Amino acid sequence: MARLAGKVAIVAGAAFGIGRATATIMAREGARVIVGDYDAEAAAATAESIRDGGGEAHWIHFDATSEDSVRELIAKARERYGRVDIMHNNVGGTEPGKDVNVVELDLGAWDRVLRLTLYSAMYGCRHVIPVMLQTGGGAIVNTASMSGVIGDAGLTAYGAAKAGVISLTRYVATQYGRRNIRCNAVAPGLITTERANEVVAPPVQKIFEEHNLVPRNGRPEDIGHVVAFLASDEAAFITGQTITVDGGASVHGPTLVDMTKLGLKI
Repeated sequence: MARLAGKVAIVAGAAFGIGRATATIMAREGARVIVGDYDAEAAAATAESIRDGGGEAHWIHFDATSEDSVRELIAKARERYGRVDIMHNNVGGTEPGKDVNVVELDLGAWDRVLRLTLYSAMYGCRHVIPVMLQTGGGAIVNTASMSGVIGDAGLTAYGAAKAGVISLTRYVATQYGRRNIRCNAVAPGLITTERANEVVAPPVQKIFEEHNLVPRNGRPEDIGHVVAFLASDEAAFITGQTITVDGGASVHGPTLVDMTKLGLKI
């Protein structure tokens, strides 16, 4: 099945993890994919992997924290293919040692996290929408996070930025839906990307797994498939939504795991 045949897709932050999986899946579904990332070498490797698998991909180095660089990424994609139909804003991150509780967090980290995570998504929307309007519309998918819909002991800046991504998604959907631009978000739980494996210790990953309703943590492909669906015409009547993909971790009561360990059936 080629759900994205004939479409041009930009995946911002496509060198690793969720972005790499999404770019690969979109290419498999027939899209011509622009692999955008700050890590030029890894972006080139992702594009080469897609081409080796029979897909079409081209990589572009860009800096998601720079509006000019994001504008240039989109302009280069349009110059190459004449249009942009899909934009996946997938850049984000935090500084765990500095992004702590609201009293003690490093304000420099706060600024950097918001710029990397929220500003980057806004820049992508801001500059791809005029391009999409010229060819009749398109689909934008933003990567949010479970952290944007819950509270936690730390990662204050990251959670606030991801909550902002969710709100931005609704605003873009509201402002441009009548002009045939859909905008949705996907909110992952713990996804075992290369980065997650570096910063999330195995015992912590095990805690996440215990709270999932499915018996594992997420994989990048779990998110990529949802993004590809939201970008496809099969999702033509879906906009302004945030799809949580967390293995069910956020839908049950907080006592479930402890009750289960006590052997109680509920």
